[in-house]
Amino acid sequence: MPIEPIKTPCIKVCAVDGQTGYCLGCARTLPEIGRWVQMGSEGRDAVIASLPARISQLELLGKR
Repeated sequence: MPIEPIKTPCIKVCAVDGQTGYCLGCARTLPEIGRWVQMGSEGRDAVIASLPARISQLELLGKR
């Protein structure tokens, strides 16, 4: 059986905004990025569900 790759929102734009703490590329926090593999699929899905709101926040602040 082939191993399925881990789902990730990373777009290879890695810079963390000091005001929000979100990555300007994927909108995850540094702790989320660091724990990504250990989170399990449910944890990753929960973070992914929160990303559109975070991206909107970054856009409203003119950071993305």
